[in-house]
Amino acid sequence: MSGHAREISMALAGPLGSFSLDVDFKMPMRGITALFGPSGCGKTTILRCMAGLQRLPGHFIVGEETWQDSARGIFVRTHQRPIGYVFQEASLFQHLSVRQNLMFGARRAGDAPADDALSFDGIVDLLGIGHLLDRSPAALSGGERQRVAVGRALLSRPRILLMDEPLSALDRMTKEEILPYFERLHKSLAMPIVYVTHDIGEVARLADTMVLLDKGRVVASGPLAELQTDPSLPLIAAPEAAVMIEGRVDSIDEVYALTSFAVPGGVLIVPGRQGAKGVVRRLRIAASDVSFTRTAATDTTILNCLPARVVSVDGHANEAQVNIVAALGGDGKGARIAARITRKSLDALTLAPGTPVFAQIKSVALVK
Repeated sequence: MSGHAREISMALAGPLGSFSLDVDFKMPMRGITALFGPSGCGKTTILRCMAGLQRLPGHFIVGEETWQDSARGIFVRTHQRPIGYVFQEASLFQHLSVRQNLMFGARRAGDAPADDALSFDGIVDLLGIGHLLDRSPAALSGGERQRVAVGRALLSRPRILLMDEPLSALDRMTKEEILPYFERLHKSLAMPIVYVTHDIGEVARLADTMVLLDKGRVVASGPLAELQTDPSLPLIAAPEAAVMIEGRVDSIDEVYALTSFAVPGGVLIVPGRQGAKGVVRRLRIAASDVSFTRTAATDTTILNCLPARVVSVDGHANEAQVNIVAALGGDGKGARIAARITRKSLDALTLAPGTPVFAQIKSVALVK
């Protein structure tokens, strides 16, 4: 398989009324890519162009299939594109039961091949909706309706799944209920998922790749972990700034119920028995939970104190706080983390790029 067959490529430019879109980016053919940015930046427009619902000059290539190429006069219409589309509102057929809604998606798939994960039973199990099959959509909660909508889209056996702010109409508690099911999609499905959101928390929990947008332009795109620690981007300055690191279970302390995760550049300890040895989990480290010392700390309640090196310092002389990016490991070649410290602490420790430090990580959260 060629390199291009493993990616999705989109480049579009043109006006839509008073709004102008000019984007050019690539995404992998597996995992979740988040289109992220403020309201009105063009996220939904891009998704609608992917679906063929709107048309702007440019190209859209999915692996080895060209769905649009204006230069060659190619435009595959919406009904001919093997896509699944999940909207902000579930938009279920109210006169059909949950089972019948799901079967509508399955009928649309026709004879398209499917693996076990995309079978009716596989999707029902994946989304935890088996007990809802005989209910009317009117008898479902908001989160249940959205899970059924996702199931219907998946049963059409799409080449790509498009999700347009699927949690924006739900309250915080319902979001927390449905997010684990979305995380299961990430683990279980080989297809690419394009996920539109303006909630960085959803990006952190779900995405592998991010396309950062502003005013119809691509600010940056690439692996989430890289963009979260890029000092030139606004993500690191956000109040909820955090980084995601993949860790592999290395050992479990049965006496104290602690799990050690091997990560690039060190080992992180997380409370609880978090899986068998070798299991890979995503770890979230908030910038507000990281501090630095110049020497290894002793007599402290903080279990995670790892050698690291400062990569960048971002701040101004008149600001109270600065953003620090550091790379784990004595050689500074491990995973990157972010920290937010006071400018007074920066001066007291004389921190600068290349400075060896010990990163004290007060809390590490499991994302999935």
